This record gives sequence, C-alpha cells and structure tokens, in this order.
Amino acid sequence: MLQQLFVSEVRLKILKLLLLHPDQSYHVRAIVRAVGAEINAVRRELDNLIGINLLRKRQSSNKLFYTVDTTHILYSDLLSLLSKEEGLGGKLVKRLKELGEIKYMMLAKAFLRGRASSALDVDLFVVGDLRIDILEKIIKEYQQETNVEINYSVMTEDEFRHRKRANDHFITKILTQSRTMLVGDEEKFSSVI
Repeated sequence: MLQQLFVSEVRLKILKLLLLHPDQSYHVRAIVRAVGAEINAVRRELDNLIGINLLRKRQSSNKLFYTVDTTHILYSDLLSLLSKEEGLGGKLVKRLKELGEIKYMMLAKAFLRGRASSALDVDLFVVGDLRIDILEKIIKEYQQETNVEINYSVMTEDEFRHRKRANDHFITKILTQSRTMLVGDEEKFSSVI
C-alpha cells in the first residue's frame, strides 16, 4: 500500500489536505484549488486513494465529496508522518536546533485530528532543557495563523522522572493519551523511571 501512497506529488498534497482536516468533506474542484493541480491528475489520485480504501466518497446532488477514512489501518501512521512536516509539528521540527536539548516532544493525536482541547488537555508536551522563549514564539505564531489555542507543558528530564515515579496524575494522563512523538523514542518516553 505504501508504494501507492508516495509516488506522486499531487497525491501527497491531497493526503496533507484530507488527513490534516479529517472532519471536512471536499468536492473535486475544491481539492483542485487547494493542491494547485490539474483536475485529471487530482481525479486519478483520488481514485488511487479510494482504491486502497483510505478515502471515502459520497454523492450529494450531482457532486462527489471526499473525506479521509479515519478507521483505515494507515490513517494514524500517515497522520503522524504528516504532522512532522506540516502544522505546529512541522514548525517545531524545522527549528529543533534552535529550541535546545529536547529529550522528548509529543503532540496529542486529538490535537492533530483537529479536536478542540479542554483546559485540562495537553496538546504539546516537551521534556528537556530548551529555550522557552523560542518555543513560545513558535506557538504564538501558530496560534495567530490558525486561531487555535495550544495547551502545552514543558518539564526538565529530572522533573519528568520525579513526577512519573510519584505517579503524578498529570504525567499519568499524558502517558496514557494517544500521541505522536516528534522527538524521542515512544517506548523510552513511556518507560522512563
């Protein structure tokens, strides 16, 4: 299936559009405008993605609308891959060297799927010694661009270990939520003691 996913720039643009906006349906012409490609190329790639069941289509009047199938076995993995290149994750990954020494950085899958977070949810969690001023600047820029508030938390590695050993409720919640690791190994993140 992966061979069918990444052989085309148009396909990649369609994946970015649909995977990063899973709650939206798009008509073919809207996809053409969004990805800046010829309609025949878009139709061909939509057919390929329908063929592997990654997209669903529905007809309304005389128009076809496409959405991503979030239950597809590759959806979560593809979303994780795209989140490292696009959106907040992409902005953070591009500026990793500036941010300092980061041991772990994760984004909540609920955030990546476009769900609004509550005040108790953490969209971004970072462990390490980092330049908080640069992180805040990146987050502020993203919030202004998207009008989406980001709930984030930053800890040193020692604080993270200490709170994990103490069975801190906040850390337990972070460890049990669905996430995409931008930096660090997920198994080590979960097993740090």
